[in-house]
Amino acid sequence: MVPPQWSRASVVPALAVLTVALAGCAMVDRDGGSTAEGGRGTPSPVATANRVSLVQKLGDDGPLRTLTIEADGRWECDDCAGDGVTSTGSLDAEQVQRLHGLLADPRLAQETDQARRYRASCIDALTSSLVTSTGLITSQDCPGEERPAVAGEILLLLTQATPAEPTR
Repeated sequence: MVPPQWSRASVVPALAVLTVALAGCAMVDRDGGSTAEGGRGTPSPVATANRVSLVQKLGDDGPLRTLTIEADGRWECDDCAGDGVTSTGSLDAEQVQRLHGLLADPRLAQETDQARRYRASCIDALTSSLVTSTGLITSQDCPGEERPAVAGEILLLLTQATPAEPTR
């Protein structure tokens, strides 16, 4: 049961962060091996800085969709099209370069949920949470809500290059 002081809208992003945090346990170590393969478990600064995850959920009852893009552009998407299928692929070199540039943009730090003091406000909207080395950046597909500029570009790039969806 959710404590009464928590709104339904604040629980969705919290669940998204928890899911991504648990999924991120197999980070790449400095030698290129993953912790799941017996690596030391020390994340590579380059891989961490250029790795991004997108977690999406439609309303309270929708399935959790997750997309992880590695630093080299390889991606894996769980249920992104809402069909229960796990898809894999790779961004092309131009997309990887664009993504790295956006992730390095200093404006991204001002778009984090913490910096914006973001609070989800829509019910039954598509909630998209980007997990970056800068922090969590959440937006909802609801009337009147503007996406942060740089994070919006990242979301657009990811949804154009993978089965993930930018809106309902």
